[in-house]
Amino acid sequence: MEHRKLKITELHRISAEEFKKAEKLPLVVVLDNIRSLHNIGSVFRTSDAFRIECIYLCGITATPPHPEMHKTALGAEFTVDWKYVNNAVEAVDNLHREGYVVYSVEQAENSIMLEDLKLEHGKRYAVVLGNEVKGVQQEVIDHSDGCIEIPQYGTKHSLNVSVTAGIVIWDLFKQLK
Repeated sequence: MEHRKLKITELHRISAEEFKKAEKLPLVVVLDNIRSLHNIGSVFRTSDAFRIECIYLCGITATPPHPEMHKTALGAEFTVDWKYVNNAVEAVDNLHREGYVVYSVEQAENSIMLEDLKLEHGKRYAVVLGNEVKGVQQEVIDHSDGCIEIPQYGTKHSLNVSVTAGIVIWDLFKQLK
């Protein structure tokens, strides 16, 4: 069996205009106080790949356009809808008012392991990803409907936030698509 690498022209990707009109996954990603422009750009790119509804950029999280963000977003910062909200608690409360179920991605008491999370079709979801060092703020966790935890079996206590976003978005995509 041959496994020839496909050329970009063979991938049949949709245009930015088609992306804007396309049906989106009922998922919002909330980035709370993410300091790395590369991490933010990477989350934009992953969100584009899985047609995430919107990214909320909160606190110190930078907003597009930015050359350093563009290095990893590669234009996804122009396709994926985003909004800036000063405070992540306010963002979570707004999402609740709009009917979203909101989970913080954090190691916490009574967290749900990612593989045990069961989503319901017809509902809309949001996931909060926190600062690279401090994680999701306790106050944000307190306003969330629960916490999702990615099981880890090595010696480290955490994953890079953009890697975490990729794992969580992919898992939720599989359930919601």
